[in-house]
Amino acid sequence: MKKDLTKRATRLARHSFLALPLATLISGCTSLGISGEIPNTRQHNARTLESLTQPSDQQACYDREKEPYTPLVDAHFHPRPFGGPAINAEKLHAMLEGQGVRFVNYFGIGQILELDSGCNYYLDCPGVTAMPSIKNDFVNGMETVAYPSDNLHITLSMTFMDLAHPDDIVSLIELYDREYPGMFSWSGELNVVKQALLKNNHEPASLENIDQWGPFMDVLRERGIPVTFHSDLGNDANPTQFLPLMEHILETYPKNKIVWAHMGLSKELGNMDPARHVEILSGLLDTYPKLMLDISWDVLYNEYHQWGEIYIPFLNAYSTRILPGTDFVAANYKADDQYGKELEVTSRVLRALDDEAFENIALGANYFRLMDLNYHAPKVCPADDNGNR
Repeated sequence: MKKDLTKRATRLARHSFLALPLATLISGCTSLGISGEIPNTRQHNARTLESLTQPSDQQACYDREKEPYTPLVDAHFHPRPFGGPAINAEKLHAMLEGQGVRFVNYFGIGQILELDSGCNYYLDCPGVTAMPSIKNDFVNGMETVAYPSDNLHITLSMTFMDLAHPDDIVSLIELYDREYPGMFSWSGELNVVKQALLKNNHEPASLENIDQWGPFMDVLRERGIPVTFHSDLGNDANPTQFLPLMEHILETYPKNKIVWAHMGLSKELGNMDPARHVEILSGLLDTYPKLMLDISWDVLYNEYHQWGEIYIPFLNAYSTRILPGTDFVAANYKADDQYGKELEVTSRVLRALDDEAFENIALGANYFRLMDLNYHAPKVCPADDNGNR
């Protein structure tokens, strides 16, 4: 693994801007013209959902110099907020399609705030309880049927699961089967431990709780349903405080398709040594072939100042194990352009990936393979000897 990363890092270093830390790439680098948004690369993706049904070799190749660096897939998206009204479904679909997103995971907020609290965002309301619920999932299911889209593939996800109290999870899955037969093909984002929610009476799962997950994890495994876990790696005081929880999940359920949201990072862990972080992730990916990571949430890009220097070789080396996403929460008070801004920030790292990794992550090859979907990622146009496509 170390030799592979070194080899890839050497190749990347030949392209000077790829060797820079991401903080340099996204701010203050006016000589490269990439301070903040890149004006000439923010065109929206013109590729249709229908075009992606064609085999890769029958599609026009993807020109990275002319087509967007933002992904075709948003594998971590919340169409409903923690509390208060959401962006309406038709506007939401238009927003996603307009940004070139063709595949989206609808993660309901599993831990919604008390309905009579008048609170929209949990951090604004310490003491207001956020409890697991089926409410958001059911609304997502109804709206997906009521407002179909020809140019957007929506994957519905079960997010109701209370991982600290798993006894009724299987019976509730059976309720979903009756009410929405065959419609929910993902699970999560499920909170194992989310420190940001502790002031809202979030109860983290324990090692003992994890041992009790067998019945519902068996259902997910048998159906080939991936599950996305939010499990904080740790915090600034103890960067690996909660790592044993994820290690125990993977050891106990190695045959399940598990996605670790945000690569375990959070606002509470803003200064972890990137080399140590990559070492942990590499070890887990090497040990557990079913594990994948998502790189959603702008916290990853805002907090990690050596992101490019350390992480780009890692993402290239493990490019078949990574999913893109925004972690956007569709509260209706947000500005119309907010999704586009968050998509741009969370996509900046994709610019620096090699072509194989870009195809796997941004163009959807990993997502289609994980979901066994009959869609195909376009091939990236090859570059000539001078680096031109």
